[in-house]
Amino acid sequence: MNQLNVSLQHSITTLSAKGWSARKIARELGVHRETVGRYLQPVSSESKPAIPPIGSGAASVSKPANVPTGSKAGRTSQCAPLTAVIERGLSAGLSAQRIYQDLIAGHAFTGGYDAVKRFVRQLAHRTELPFRRMECAPGQELQVDFGQGAWVLADGQRRRPHLFRAVLSHSRKGYSEVVWRQTSESFIRCLENAFRHFGGVTATVVPDNLKAGVIQADWYDPEINPKLEEFARHYGTVILPTKPVMPRHKGKVESGVKYAQNNAVKGRSFDSLAAQNTHLSDWEKNVADTRIHGTIRQQVGKFFEAVERPALQPLPAGLFPVFEEALRSVHRDGYVEFKKAYYSAPPEYVGRQVWVRQEARLLRVYNTRREQIALHALAEPGKFTTDPAHLHSRKRHIIERGADYLLERCRLIGPLTGTWAEAMHQTRGPQSLRVMQGLLHLAGKHPAVELEKAAGLATHHGTWRLRDLKRLLALPGNVVQMDFLETHPLIRSLEAYRIESAENLNPNQNS
Repeated sequence: MNQLNVSLQHSITTLSAKGWSARKIARELGVHRETVGRYLQPVSSESKPAIPPIGSGAASVSKPANVPTGSKAGRTSQCAPLTAVIERGLSAGLSAQRIYQDLIAGHAFTGGYDAVKRFVRQLAHRTELPFRRMECAPGQELQVDFGQGAWVLADGQRRRPHLFRAVLSHSRKGYSEVVWRQTSESFIRCLENAFRHFGGVTATVVPDNLKAGVIQADWYDPEINPKLEEFARHYGTVILPTKPVMPRHKGKVESGVKYAQNNAVKGRSFDSLAAQNTHLSDWEKNVADTRIHGTIRQQVGKFFEAVERPALQPLPAGLFPVFEEALRSVHRDGYVEFKKAYYSAPPEYVGRQVWVRQEARLLRVYNTRREQIALHALAEPGKFTTDPAHLHSRKRHIIERGADYLLERCRLIGPLTGTWAEAMHQTRGPQSLRVMQGLLHLAGKHPAVELEKAAGLATHHGTWRLRDLKRLLALPGNVVQMDFLETHPLIRSLEAYRIESAENLNPNQNS
């Protein structure tokens, strides 16, 4: 006997479960009707159960009406007496496994899990649960979606824009607008225009998972575009995308888009985008708002004014600010690039992604938690903007820290070295920064005691060259015969020393 492949066998059983006759299945799949019957009612001498004779006790047991039977002829499912219990479990959303566990624990069920699974499957084919209608309170929800607008004929070119439509879920009041592109900026501006048109804000906004608003679709925890989240915070609303591939979650706007396409723009063309938007504005006011909606049985415009407008949240004081935002990576040199200009970021973000936002005259850098980590004035293309706080201490040049930092480091060596560094800085000006850097380098090679002696001698003789310090350090005992300057503002003259010595010897001379 030839065997059909597994795919055909599965098709036969599936179509049969949907109520197809063996003749219709055979004609659809191109196999013989008897072959279909063989797979629907397999006969096996080992597995065929004995059919009780007519009149026996087993045959006299009546089967409850509309109860699915087992897969074997003449046998009733062990689950049949517990049909009501199983149906209650299905209405509560329980799985077959959970229903089986409850039957074992609470009803002394002796059958197997496979029997419960088959019975549940047959019940599901017999009864299909209806969809639940979701109605919203006034001011609770705004559903938004895009469709296709009418053709625009401009400059000899024929283009078709995107039709944005927003519908308030309670009153069915709508707003329509056409745009050329479905970008994040255009989507946000359409939402803002809708709120301004309604004169208030709903508690939630329900879009589908369009790329302009949702980065990663997920029913439980979607990743919303950060700019759209910022917009929602500005207007005091919450973005709740629909479940992926589940358009009925926003059925009100789905039908609203079709209504606008068929009634407002179908068969029309316009010479500009502005002309089409003007037509849509008039159509909303004169046609869409004056109709009696088939579900709420109210005139949309009057119902909105009486019931839903008072329930909307107030609009914010200002419009959502215009800015450009993009995801960037911090390069190895610690900068992010935006519009061919370069801006520094904290060193711990090297190699990581950050959000860059350009405003009127500023550029802000945010981490992925939307916390600001840098603020810069806008730079021209090709220019670098650096915040000194973003330079790592190991990468910051010592001269960049300034004279005060270098002088403080020199004072730490000793008081004589600090005095020499101060005098040298006053004498040599900007050149002193490199000299102090060299002095600190010497401190790493010579003991502080030797450097103090050399600095004291150099100060005494008024020499402010690093090479003289090196010569003093190289000689034994730090004694050297040199032609030093005779005077310096920081060095007292010999005459002053003689006068002071005479006064010390004759303390009562002036009394």
